[in-house]
Amino acid sequence: MPDESPRAVVLGCSGESLSAFERQFLRAADPLGFILFRRNCISPDQVRDLVSALRECVGRDDAPVLIDQEGGRVARLKPPHWRTYPSAARVASLPDPLAEHAARLAARLIADDLSRLEITVDLPAGARSPGFGSRSGDRRPGLRERSGPCRASWPRCVRGIARRRCVAGAQAHPRHGRAGVDSHYACPVVEAARDELARTDIAPFRSLTDMPWAMTAHIVYTAIDATAPATLSRRVVEEIIRGEIGFDGVLVSDDLSMRALGGALGERVRRALVAGCDLALHCNGVAGEMEEVIAAAEPIGPRTAGRLARAEAVRRRSVASGFERGEAEAQLDALLMGARIPEFAER
Repeated sequence: MPDESPRAVVLGCSGESLSAFERQFLRAADPLGFILFRRNCISPDQVRDLVSALRECVGRDDAPVLIDQEGGRVARLKPPHWRTYPSAARVASLPDPLAEHAARLAARLIADDLSRLEITVDLPAGARSPGFGSRSGDRRPGLRERSGPCRASWPRCVRGIARRRCVAGAQAHPRHGRAGVDSHYACPVVEAARDELARTDIAPFRSLTDMPWAMTAHIVYTAIDATAPATLSRRVVEEIIRGEIGFDGVLVSDDLSMRALGGALGERVRRALVAGCDLALHCNGVAGEMEEVIAAAEPIGPRTAGRLARAEAVRRRSVASGFERGEAEAQLDALLMGARIPEFAER
């Protein structure tokens, strides 16, 4: 096992269990953490075994394991072993008081699912764009500035996740609200004025400055930095995310293999870390690409280590006593059918 700090990288893996190559590679590479996708999640016992194997490779029982379990079309954990959760757009279709309540209940239930699998970080989206579709909130005229289920319920959603030994992060800083294309396939360019961005695109994140984790956006904001997308822009990271928003948690890049970014993969890793991302994210589990990512990444520094320690402390404190899953599921189902029910008790 390497003596130095782990590499400032979060990696995916290719399947339901680790191959011999992956085990050998991960032991030598020592990435900080891992991320799971649908291809990795078949049954509860299988996921727990995979999570355990990933941590065993790096020799750290607390190595972060991330997932994007939002509900709707973005669900890495699916029936028959896991519940189907509503999309953000479905929740946002409810009247605001019901939407807030439903968002919080769904988040608590998702966190419970993840904690049973020893998955420690969930990164729900809170954005509006063609690329996000039903992942975004209400898109009706006059309600465009809702983030996630609604402006009030998105903070409740991500905080609700942090109730069952799982911490939440926010995608994607700043936000995808004006993105005209999907950053999985092309680089969005947003040309709104700086004051307008501050009022609409940046403002929703100020209520989430205490979140332990956040993710950058692969979007060029010309009024802030016309030369690079946010993930690769030191100006966006320092002036907006760390400065104006005030976020001081763990900042992970969006997936560096996405087509929004140009240049060689190793160069993307270096630029993201130089820009101020704590961690570089690579998701697809392709062996050659992972080797390139690791070759370009440095070990985590003291500041990142401190942020990770604070995030882990939040996770370890985040158990809500008296959580009744059956009651929460019944109330969520009733809310989605339009029932007005008493507020779910925080125990």
